[in-house]
Amino acid sequence: MKLERFFLFFIGLMTIFALSCSSDDDESVIDGGTDEEETVEEGTENNVDENFVTNSQDTTFVNAVTIAFSGTTATVDNPYAEDGVSIVTDGADVVVTSTNTVTEINYVLSGSTTNGSVKIYSDYKFGLGFNGVDIISGDGPALNIQSGKKVTITLVGGTSNRLIDGTTYTATSNEDMKAAFFSEGQLIFGGAGSLQVQGRYKHGICSDDYIRINGGVVKVAGAVKDAIHANDYIRIDGGTVNLVSTGDGMECEEGYIEINGGDIKISTVEGDAIKTSYSGTDTSITPYITVNGGTFDITTVGKGSKGLKSKGDITIAKGTLIFVSKGAAYYDTDDADISSASAIKADGNFLMQDGTVTITSSGSGGKGISIDGTITIDNGTINVTTTGDQFVYGSDDTAAKAIKSDGDLTVNNGTITIKTTKTEAEGLESKATLTINGGTIEIETYDDCINASNHIAINGGSIYCYSETNDGIDSNGTLTITGGTIVSSGTTSPEEGIDCDNNTFKITGGTVIGFGGATSTPTSSVTTQRCVIYGGTGTANQLIHIASSDGTGVLTVKVPRSYNSQMVMLVSSPDLKASTSYTIYTGGSVSGGTDFHGLYSGETYTKGTSANTFTTSSMVTTVGNVSSGGGMGGGGR
Repeated sequence: MKLERFFLFFIGLMTIFALSCSSDDDESVIDGGTDEEETVEEGTENNVDENFVTNSQDTTFVNAVTIAFSGTTATVDNPYAEDGVSIVTDGADVVVTSTNTVTEINYVLSGSTTNGSVKIYSDYKFGLGFNGVDIISGDGPALNIQSGKKVTITLVGGTSNRLIDGTTYTATSNEDMKAAFFSEGQLIFGGAGSLQVQGRYKHGICSDDYIRINGGVVKVAGAVKDAIHANDYIRIDGGTVNLVSTGDGMECEEGYIEINGGDIKISTVEGDAIKTSYSGTDTSITPYITVNGGTFDITTVGKGSKGLKSKGDITIAKGTLIFVSKGAAYYDTDDADISSASAIKADGNFLMQDGTVTITSSGSGGKGISIDGTITIDNGTINVTTTGDQFVYGSDDTAAKAIKSDGDLTVNNGTITIKTTKTEAEGLESKATLTINGGTIEIETYDDCINASNHIAINGGSIYCYSETNDGIDSNGTLTITGGTIVSSGTTSPEEGIDCDNNTFKITGGTVIGFGGATSTPTSSVTTQRCVIYGGTGTANQLIHIASSDGTGVLTVKVPRSYNSQMVMLVSSPDLKASTSYTIYTGGSVSGGTDFHGLYSGETYTKGTSANTFTTSSMVTTVGNVSSGGGMGGGGR
């Protein structure tokens, strides 16, 4: 091991728990020291891979200035020395000053140094060619661009490149320096090679303008703060992006993040994975996150950490996104409130147009999708599993939830699958109005499967709910069903398959099956489709069949769980006719057909035992043993 490399490695180990970073709001301050940073499993910011190998290619750049490193020296070939380009070397530290405003010069970097750097001042846009370069700096950024002009970075195909900054920085006048690869101007990455960055002082890659990635492999193997940090916006159109950081994976301070393609993997220890953070008053700044494509593998473990976090809206138009959220909730003393970890969190609205989102949340009080505004799901696939327990702080608490909006929640189409466990963990929740117009929704929860504060409207779709300890569908206000297929199972009394307290419960269409120890009763004055409330007992997987006196079947359904003391089943179907006699059969057998969570269609039913008969002489008919504790909600008493 070379002496210089050993010295840097030793200093890195001795200072790993003594790092700190200046605030982005006070960028001229350079200091050190925090004992709260955790290391990241894969390639921490301070663990320098001594076996890293560069491999330059035989390639040609137009308008090229070449800078080749070798140990403690740098060799420069500068054909523009008479055209405004001045280059000064001090060992392996290289400073470029260009006043050329005519030619877009390409500075091509190659070779290795364990104690060097490149700093560029330029009055005109320029390019950087990474042709197998490895720069480790001892006292500042490895690559420091003190120019507000656009920089186009080409990662030469077949090459491996690396930039590592110092653990402490030596200030230079009032210059801004806060990343291993820092630029005052725009950064645009392309090519077919790879770049690995380690931010041992603060960020990995940082621009005080915007960052775009079009191709190549960009990897931040560790950063004390953010792996990628930009001011105006971050846009990824392709390539492979692999980020490991103690802080955020990628953060944009005053703009948006747009991802149109690429293969993205992010792992954070304390921060958020993808984040827009602007919280000022300039209404022209829109801090949104948009995903139009790409594949995502995101893991967050910090307390209250988020996968996607936007101060504005979040839109997923396409793409495959996998989130593993391990962070627990915590009590935020600044806000005097509990902050929960979430895979997707927006202060604005959330729109899902297409694509696939898979979320696994295991932290206490963890949320899958948590939105302050509205949620609209037009299409796509969403799978959410939560296993975290309730988080309790004094008299305050919060439970895990799969999908939650403080505003309206609307499902127009798509596939939603939810599984929650542990105390009070709920499935699909709106603090305002929840509307389902279509799609397939399958929910198994510890607490309520579907819940809304003001109103639930179901106009279509196939909906299955199974609550372990509470209601299947629960509206704290009114409830309207105009279409769709619904199988909802609440637990035993007093919980209900469908519950809207004593508020208006209107059914005008659809096929509705609700199981529970009780049920809200459809309001007969506004309901236009015949309903039956059947009270009896039921065991798990027992068949119930309703047929008219001429043998025409209305439905066959399988009891989802055992209701030994009392089962209350709510049925509403367009096949229930007025002033018609029907028989309820239990047991028997089914052959053929298909079933949606126990509700059969196209089947052949072999009769079991006749349990009861009734005639639909009113809009809502009660049959069997329905105690006063059940079946009396909804104003239909």
